[in-house]
Amino acid sequence: MNSKAFYRSILFFYRLVLRRLKFIHTTNLKLQKCPSLASIGTGTGTDQHLVFELEGGLLRSRSTFPYFMLVALEAGSFLRGLLLLIFYPFICIFSHEMGLSIMTMIAFCGVRVDGFRLGRVVLSKHFLEDVGLEAFEVLERFKTRVCFTGMPRVMVEGFLREYLGVEKVVGREIRVFGGYFTGFMEGEAKVVASVKMEFESTAKDDGSKPGMVGLGGLEVYSFHEIFSNCKEVYLASETEKMKWQTLPRSRYTKPLIFHDGRIALRPTPLNSLSLFLWLPLSVPLAITRALIFLLLPYKFSVPLLAFLGMPSRTNYYSKMNGSAHTDINMMNRREQTGYELVKNKNQRPKGHIYVCNHRTLLDPLYISGAIGRHITATTYSISRLSEILSPIRTIRLTRNKEVDGRKMDTLLAKGDIVVCPEGTTCREPYLLRFSPLFAELNGVVIPVALSTDVEMFYGTTASGKKFLDPLCFLMNPRPRYKVDFLDEVDTRIGNSLGIKWNNNYDVANYVQNKIGKALGFECTTLTRRDKYMMLADNEGIVQAASKR
Repeated sequence: MNSKAFYRSILFFYRLVLRRLKFIHTTNLKLQKCPSLASIGTGTGTDQHLVFELEGGLLRSRSTFPYFMLVALEAGSFLRGLLLLIFYPFICIFSHEMGLSIMTMIAFCGVRVDGFRLGRVVLSKHFLEDVGLEAFEVLERFKTRVCFTGMPRVMVEGFLREYLGVEKVVGREIRVFGGYFTGFMEGEAKVVASVKMEFESTAKDDGSKPGMVGLGGLEVYSFHEIFSNCKEVYLASETEKMKWQTLPRSRYTKPLIFHDGRIALRPTPLNSLSLFLWLPLSVPLAITRALIFLLLPYKFSVPLLAFLGMPSRTNYYSKMNGSAHTDINMMNRREQTGYELVKNKNQRPKGHIYVCNHRTLLDPLYISGAIGRHITATTYSISRLSEILSPIRTIRLTRNKEVDGRKMDTLLAKGDIVVCPEGTTCREPYLLRFSPLFAELNGVVIPVALSTDVEMFYGTTASGKKFLDPLCFLMNPRPRYKVDFLDEVDTRIGNSLGIKWNNNYDVANYVQNKIGKALGFECTTLTRRDKYMMLADNEGIVQAASKR
């Protein structure tokens, strides 16, 4: 019995070696297992085309499990994601092709085809974070790039075309029935045939074909037939790919400013297990934190929240010497601190205008806790439930400049207000265009720079249920906020800073740049409408409930 098993092992090894040799000799290619990709594409003609495999030739990790888990969680539910995690040991045991089929079935079965945009608005961020710098530099050397993948095309096409500028994407299609994905995927033979047809379509008028250079992974051989038309093929091993550097944000072909989805971490098998183990604890903890926010005064709620894993850091900058002092627990802020808010109260009977960048719906609460008193938050479009549960007063703006101006002026006569001129949240280190409405009040504004950090869940969404935003933020094990109060800015013409404002847009741009420099963020001219048109195909307006 043992000898029979031994001979079977020898036969299996012989067939594997034979398949490798057959591939090399029948295609007559120049295979290079290169420790460095620096020489690929250098000195080639302008008619050279690059044909590369996404998993083996571009991404540092060959595992596609995290991307299918994101689809299962974002397009499905936590229950669907848990099912995929349970099947992971079987996925590892089966062949690569069978594993892909199982993950596709679990992640896509029953998902609506209409409006499916996860590949562009959710997966792009995670794909970019896994791109190898060395492979990306190879892509930049070729004018025409053709990418093929074993994953469904709907998962990768938006990322490859929009953020890498790939001209042709060949992936596997998922069968559709009644407007829903069935989960059954085309075989690999269709991908091979599609790429070969692409080769034929590149023929010139004289019948000649441009030179093809192939880039893929060494471990997987199912797609190597595609490289039969390439003059040279470069295969990178997993060991070599582990040495690749992460593509820095500054090298992105297109800046990643907007993305959607609730999951903040990369859901590898281990991270996914941690997420599901934490989930039963996160919901009661988030509810407890919310009740502390709602019911207790700031002098009790702030240190108690820090004890429950919600630390915050507040800096107050002095106008006199530019220094700052820090209150780790965000205790009550008084007027006698090193930051001088008002020089002469008789000159300005109005309340204070706090102008901040927008990170989550909790921004006004953290500013209110930092100054130790309730303030009024002006909002453009939040859910009715969020307005009801808010421990501070919220006022919905109408986007009518005259009406909103009068409304804010009335609020200032009664107390402090906080304004988020961006009109929507932005997760990445960018600032959207500031609305100049706050500058029309002709007063002194206090810029506030806010930054947040989460581990598992984003507290914002463009296409999901917005009333869950605060709860998702509070569900994180250790959500962190940093609040920086900057020097006040006089919005009146001929202000004490010595700056002559030409119009209110100059004031808004100045405050935006001031907050951007404090945070190290890049200022943009993008607006709320740009964000929602990209992520949700709408303008992001939540209609207020009609009053009877």
